This record gives sequence, C-alpha cells and structure tokens, in this order.
Amino acid sequence: MAAKADFIQENVPESLELKLRVLEPISKVADPDVVISSSTSGFMPSELHTGISHPERIIVGHPFNPVYLCPLVEVVGNSQTSPDVKEAAAEFYRSIGMHVLPLKREVSGHLSDRLQESMWREILHMVNDDIATTSEIDESIVYGPGLRWAIMGISQLYMLSAGEGGVEYFFKQFGPSVDWPWSHNTAPAVTRDIIDRFASGTADQAAGKSVREQEKVRDECMVAIQSVGEVQHGIWKNSK
Repeated sequence: MAAKADFIQENVPESLELKLRVLEPISKVADPDVVISSSTSGFMPSELHTGISHPERIIVGHPFNPVYLCPLVEVVGNSQTSPDVKEAAAEFYRSIGMHVLPLKREVSGHLSDRLQESMWREILHMVNDDIATTSEIDESIVYGPGLRWAIMGISQLYMLSAGEGGVEYFFKQFGPSVDWPWSHNTAPAVTRDIIDRFASGTADQAAGKSVREQEKVRDECMVAIQSVGEVQHGIWKNSK
C-alpha cells in the first residue's frame, strides 16, 4: 500500500521506537517524492530520521482530538526538510478542510501541546496541594476564560484587556505578575495519591455518563461553538 500512496500519515501510539519501526520500512518502499507525516504529539522531525530513506520528506503533521472536529494541524519540519514537502503537506491538509499552522522551527511538544502541558502541570499541583478538585478547576476554565479562548487566543484577549492603552499599558499594568508565585514551572511527582484524586474527581464529574456519552456532549458543543465563532469571525473581518 505504501508503494502506491500519494501521501502517508503515520498515526501509531506515541512511542519513538514504535514510530521508527513503522516508518523505516514504509520509507524504503514509498516513492521518494511522497510526503511521510507523523502525528506525533511531542517528537521532533529530527528524532524521526533514524534509518529513514530520504529523511528530507519526513514532517510532523500534528492534529488534535477529536480530529473530525478540531481543524488545527501543526506542520513541522527542520533544517533537512524540503520547503516543497512542507507546502505539499499544507496543501493536502487544506484540501481536507484542516487549518494549517506551519511552525517556524522544530521544538519538543510543538506549540499547542507545550501550552496544554503548562496548564496540565499547574492542575496537578492544585490537585496535589488540595487547592481545588478537578471539577472546580474545570469550572474555572469552562465558565471563565474557556469561553473567550473558543473565539480568540490569549495574546489577543490580553491586548483587549488593556483597552485603548495598548501594549505598553498592558505590560506596565500586568508585566510584574510574571514574577509572582502564581504558577509552577515543573510538575509535582505523579504519585498514587494524585492519580487516585484525579480519577475520583473526574469520575464524579462524569456523573455516571459513559465515555461515549461524554464525547457526544463534547462534540455537539464544539460544533455549536465553532459555528458561532465562524459567524463572529466573518463579522469581524467584514467590519475592518
């Protein structure tokens, strides 16, 4: 099958050893001009080159779950990656309705996962320090900044909060807070106690609903939010 493919997307579990074991034989039989893209959440393209034939056509094409509703795909290359390969990948993803975000350079975790990981580490600290339950933490996002994040990014929203004062006012007002002890840079040790608290907390939040039932709620809400977002974005673009 790989020998006849026009584009190859690898989606095996997040194990570098497994990915290399799958990618190596594929690269040997695939046409040298065929793009081979990995869905890896954190590995860099340079880590996927070992034993690969024509590594210049290996990229990361990182989508998000659920991929049938999240349009974002991060396209990542490195110094060995051909510009034609990145453009070909971008064209393919756009052709199937994805929103392509090309990264300037490779970095572990790419963009979105690095941001998610920062929040995840802070959540673990809050659970570990008994500051809040998983339900309280999620409520603080869902009914607060999460509503704004569905429409605009944090950078843009922060600038809005500065009003007419703009960037200079924003950093004068809020810049000092980056040195305040509000958050942690590293995660706490993942102990059995943290795992148990997280498990019981999220089980309480599920309130007996199965994973499939919760996915249905998530998907329906994501469709509704994106529909509103598209309308709002259209109004904003047309008003400029």
